[in-house]
Amino acid sequence: MVVRAAETSIIEGGVTSPQGFRAAGVHCGVKASKRDLALVTSERLASAAALFTTNAIKAAPVLVSQEKIQSGVAQAILVNSGNANACTGTQGLSDAREMTALAGLQLGIAEEFVLVASTGVIGVPLPMGAVRKGVPEVIRALGPQGGADAADAIVTTDAFPKTAAVQVELGGALVTIGGMAKGAGMIHPNMATTLCILTTDALIPPHQLRWALRWAIDRSFNCISVDGDTSTNDTVFCLANGLAGNAPLVDHNQAFDKFTGALGEVTTALAKMVVRDGEGASRVGSLLVRGARSSDDAKRAATAVMTSPLVKTALCGGEPNWGRILAAVGRSGAEVNPGAIDVWIGGVLVVRNGTAASPDLSAAASAMRAPEVEIIVDLHLSDGMFTGWFSDLNENYVRVNAGYLT
Repeated sequence: MVVRAAETSIIEGGVTSPQGFRAAGVHCGVKASKRDLALVTSERLASAAALFTTNAIKAAPVLVSQEKIQSGVAQAILVNSGNANACTGTQGLSDAREMTALAGLQLGIAEEFVLVASTGVIGVPLPMGAVRKGVPEVIRALGPQGGADAADAIVTTDAFPKTAAVQVELGGALVTIGGMAKGAGMIHPNMATTLCILTTDALIPPHQLRWALRWAIDRSFNCISVDGDTSTNDTVFCLANGLAGNAPLVDHNQAFDKFTGALGEVTTALAKMVVRDGEGASRVGSLLVRGARSSDDAKRAATAVMTSPLVKTALCGGEPNWGRILAAVGRSGAEVNPGAIDVWIGGVLVVRNGTAASPDLSAAASAMRAPEVEIIVDLHLSDGMFTGWFSDLNENYVRVNAGYLT
């Protein structure tokens, strides 16, 4: 199945842009200061889908939400920042379940319809006294304009909150999709690399929503890398409450394709924000590997390039050292013909047939000084392709992470 680009309108907003959603973000005391508790709710029960970290060590809220999402429906998502509630044993599981029970009780809905997520320091018990105080506060603050506060409440080392929204017409009905995400470190294309909440007023059954979410995430959050690490807490949620009044998206038809493409626009916008906000990042690389034997091979080659410390430090310094790119491709495990590879940096051909295209790299060096640098690697073997985005690596990343806990 081919999903074509949707005819969408980008709008300002986030999780409360679709009809029937409210949100809030408050400070409850998990962090010393700043907002640290977010809540997103739908006015009615919604189709729900989610994707979770592939890390074998999963945080308590991941395990709890994995259980709850099996029903395919949900109505609220509660998120705390400042504490990951990971590697906290049976107490952590009890605390995650209590979070859903507290929110459900005070919202007047069954706790089974409340999903939960956490982000922050691993291995520290969640301060439940603060959470118990914060839940009624965040519910009182709920409103249709609360999306920005909610986005602010889920950040950790992020330099800025991340929100996006689009609208698309489906059979005469105007459907809105909004989202918010957090993430700056522990970012790698291994599902889901972040916390992200997506909302839509589209009418779509859970099984179709799961398909659309997987498609969108595979082409966005699974295509980015900051540091090669995958968190214990990575989660993407999507709620669809059906208030737009569109015909149900029950078939893989043109309307479903348009919806899926629009969802992908939101997730791609959020994923790119995560890369731009990579801890200490000063520059972003946009990488296209094409001409690979397969799409899997293209991803192998791209992942090796995006996670190479030598490539990332060269990106930081504006250094068009194409030898580092070729070396990464060569060790990636992808099939290559060394004498057939071409490489462009910022539109400048620097490698032709596996060797230097020109001894003069001044034009490529100039292109490398842009805030976003496009790199293209053509393997000239077949039609496999992969596009990804990655950040540079500099001393600021070390500074942020060397003192994160103490």
